[in-house]
Amino acid sequence: MIEASVIASPILGVVFCLLHVIVSLVHTWSHLVHQIQCLIISSGLLSKYQNINLNRLRHLAVVIDSEDAKNKSKVHQLLCWLSDIGVKYVILYDIEGVMKKSDKAYEKSSANPSETKCMDFAPNMPLIFDMFGMTVEIISYTDGKEAVAKGANYLCSNYLKNQDDTLNKLGPKFTEPDISSALKAVGHDGPEPDLLLVYGPARCHLGFPAWRLRYTEIVHMGPLSSMKLSAVVKVLYDFSKKHQNYGK
Repeated sequence: MIEASVIASPILGVVFCLLHVIVSLVHTWSHLVHQIQCLIISSGLLSKYQNINLNRLRHLAVVIDSEDAKNKSKVHQLLCWLSDIGVKYVILYDIEGVMKKSDKAYEKSSANPSETKCMDFAPNMPLIFDMFGMTVEIISYTDGKEAVAKGANYLCSNYLKNQDDTLNKLGPKFTEPDISSALKAVGHDGPEPDLLLVYGPARCHLGFPAWRLRYTEIVHMGPLSSMKLSAVVKVLYDFSKKHQNYGK
């Protein structure tokens, strides 16, 4: 048994190294193909990327790492791109609420493009305003954690208010519509995004309200500092060509 383990150990090490090399090569090849596609899109050689049908994309969510969210110029540039592409509703999210804590949000004036209108951020509620001809909603982690607490309090208070003492004392049974109604009543329902783009090192939604992600497709875009218009266009085009089955 000892001799078998001594022989198997280096063999397993070689197999692991081979698997690591294969995975690295696949990742490198995939990254190279993606960069070539972005270069082709940027050159304008493929007309199919110039007019994207966004009928299926009613709401787009963008999750940004809180450190990246401090770069207001990048966030502003991303919103400009999305507006030019034709997106009508954008949900911006960062976990620490950097964008909501900012002093001002700049909304492009429809009357005069050179003018801007300033809007104050509300720290504990979603902020919704119009910018570049599209609706922008800004939320943070508090809109998830505090929304659940407020919704639970709303449900419990209604249950205690309407409870009949003559009935047997059974625990409350809340259904999904009840929870949706409670979140709507406390102002934290919001639309469910069809697509969610994640900018940052983490490949997750970073605490975006889970009840709004039932059928959402999530795509990791890398750091905001290296964002590319061609990459955004490619993701939106690929989404427009997909068919989603929602079941019964």
